[in-house]
Amino acid sequence: MRFSGKNVLVTGASKGIGEAIARELAAQGLKVWINYRSKPEVADVLKESIESTGGKAAVIGFDVTNEEAYVEAIKTIVEADGELAYLVNNAGITNDKLAMRMKTEEFAAVVDANLTSAFVGCREALKVMSKKRFGAVVNIASIVGETGNAGQVNYAASKGGMIAMTKSFAQEGAPRTVRYNTVTPGFIATEMTDKLPEEIKEAYTAKIPLKRFGAPSDIAQAVAFLLSDHASYITGEVLKVNGGMYM
Repeated sequence: MRFSGKNVLVTGASKGIGEAIARELAAQGLKVWINYRSKPEVADVLKESIESTGGKAAVIGFDVTNEEAYVEAIKTIVEADGELAYLVNNAGITNDKLAMRMKTEEFAAVVDANLTSAFVGCREALKVMSKKRFGAVVNIASIVGETGNAGQVNYAASKGGMIAMTKSFAQEGAPRTVRYNTVTPGFIATEMTDKLPEEIKEAYTAKIPLKRFGAPSDIAQAVAFLLSDHASYITGEVLKVNGGMYM
């Protein structure tokens, strides 16, 4: 991969898909700012691990749902490095429940954590990146944002909204040479899916043409490509990484 920028902020980077993204981008030579919300010790371990293999990393704690904190974090990064070249909006939550039983505040909380926070990041990144006429953002959405899913009205709305929002940001960013793309993971093997009963895993796997769950590294490599100079003519795109489950 080739990168013209030198650093990247990855939200929700201390575990799971976010951790894999952080490791991949560090391996590609970028300084990775590892965002965490509540467990600094986990983020510190990841930082030390990256640095032990010759990579560059820094830890920055803030809650992405706190607009002021997100804005200040980006200012901190720019002050430290002179730029924010890349952003990956990965942080998010779920709160699954059938729609008839879902309270308005439960819907809003997921949309706020997943979509509104990504909006703040995208907006602030555009301000910073526009000054250098260079930058790229990747938003991590979900296959559910494309297909919908029973019991996930709030999550599907947040991720579907992210896809549409990214396309709009891509149109606004293009004149400033700032690119915006989305990755939509399918079923990925993480701590969350590891807890599923075997019969459920088998049922899901049967629906996937490639007959396996994806690995966090599959998402990380897709993100790295979209951020890199190899994707310099790609913006507003939705890259499906789902084993063919939704084409």
